[in-house]
Amino acid sequence: MALKLSLIMDRTLLHSSPFKNPNLFASPPSNHRHLPLRFRPAPSLIHSPSIRRRTGIVTASVVGGGYDESEEVVEKKELAEQSVWSQTKEIVKFTAPAMGLWLCDPLMSLIDTAVVAHGSSTELAALGPATVVCDYMTLTFMFLSVVTSNIIATALAKQDEEGVQHHLSVLLFVGLACGCVMLLSTKLFGAAALTVFTGPKNVHVVPAANTYVQIRALSWPALLVGWVAQSASLGMKDSWGPLKALAAASIINGVGDILLCSCLGYGIAGAAWATMASQVVAAYMMIQALNNKGYNALAFSIPTRKEFLKILGLAAPVYVTSISKVAFFSLLMYVSTSMGTQTIAAHQVMIQIYMACTVWGEPLCQTAQSYMPELMYGVNRSLAKARLLLRSLVIIGAILGLLLGIVGTSLLWLFPYIFTPDQMVIQKMHRTLIPFFLALAVTPPTRSLEGTLLAGQDLRFISLSTCGCFCLGALVLLIFSRYGLLGCWFTLAGFQWARFLVALLRLLSPSGILQTEETRISQKLRTA
Repeated sequence: MALKLSLIMDRTLLHSSPFKNPNLFASPPSNHRHLPLRFRPAPSLIHSPSIRRRTGIVTASVVGGGYDESEEVVEKKELAEQSVWSQTKEIVKFTAPAMGLWLCDPLMSLIDTAVVAHGSSTELAALGPATVVCDYMTLTFMFLSVVTSNIIATALAKQDEEGVQHHLSVLLFVGLACGCVMLLSTKLFGAAALTVFTGPKNVHVVPAANTYVQIRALSWPALLVGWVAQSASLGMKDSWGPLKALAAASIINGVGDILLCSCLGYGIAGAAWATMASQVVAAYMMIQALNNKGYNALAFSIPTRKEFLKILGLAAPVYVTSISKVAFFSLLMYVSTSMGTQTIAAHQVMIQIYMACTVWGEPLCQTAQSYMPELMYGVNRSLAKARLLLRSLVIIGAILGLLLGIVGTSLLWLFPYIFTPDQMVIQKMHRTLIPFFLALAVTPPTRSLEGTLLAGQDLRFISLSTCGCFCLGALVLLIFSRYGLLGCWFTLAGFQWARFLVALLRLLSPSGILQTEETRISQKLRTA
């Protein structure tokens, strides 16, 4: 009886709350389709007190068959209710392990390169286009991470436990389906894509590269399912579970590379098998992490047409945003390659350092996506606290950007011989330090702002603005390319600052997603 009363109170609280945004998905229809592997969680599991504690609510206990009035609902002190200093500490606690998630993948590629480099030079040359094809294939489905984190965090903010399980089951099926599509595409078109990418002069490296790609492709379904599970954990504000999984994967990859390549002499095929095995193990561990939280991560539900369109509506803008950024950096590389060997070498060193530094800003974007939904759409919705959290994220991003800018610039200024002994290349790098610093310093706070826009599902704006920045940046790049590498990097700095200013103005606008309804109404009245 007490449990029933608690559930009624929960439903009343849920339906009476002034949500700014409706549920992303409707409640699971009674006739929605399931795969045979579908395991529906029992109602007692969904509504049990242990599961309720995940959202900070403890249901009433039964004492002598009645309701114990002395026991009150206990609210967990969330990030939104803390001071700026406490928020900063909580953000650091979340972003520190989350940082490892973005470092593990480059680390595994570095391990593959280091081990294969001690073998055949042909296989080492083949590893370049092979890893690029693999990275581009996975980048195509990167939208799954953003969509999953957004949907799960929003559902948890509304304390919709059953909805979280259903959304998770649907997204797991989408990840599995996308992984199978990737696998089939690689089997059919992998060799042709490598041939086009390497060109006719390097056709001799295609067989080795194709061997690597085809072996790696066997893990695509597990990889994307693991991505969904990882992003779901991040949406639940758990960054340690995914970090443990990827740390274990990195160790397996390193040991497998040494054993298969160095000891058994399998070369590039051994590196591929080691990476494939590590990704399967990581996916399994991420699924287990969700199971330990009380969810069934082996449940796959086929989405209805309406649910599929909702996912597509979220995925398409995220995809356009990612492609616009990739296209700009690809154009930047293309323009720099027409400026001579020394310019290409200088740009290659600088862009690698730049990419290694900018990855440190990604956890801030994930923090915004994990914590903002509860402040925007949750039961205890508070846009004032959301603005306070955004200020903390931007301050941390500004400090981090300044530190990264100083470290990256100092590395190029004081220790250029680590990368090249060529004096002409070093001079070209030294002439470009100012735009390099400007581009690097603004990236972390930009990711904080863009993560907030993603959390608020302002996807149409962020996709159009990024696409607009790309078009304008491409035009400026073609004009300023006459000034050599300096013009290219000033254009990159302008591209990054434009994204920062556009996102900042959007969030500060009276019609922005962090403004109250009263502010918007008054703004409309003044405009009228």
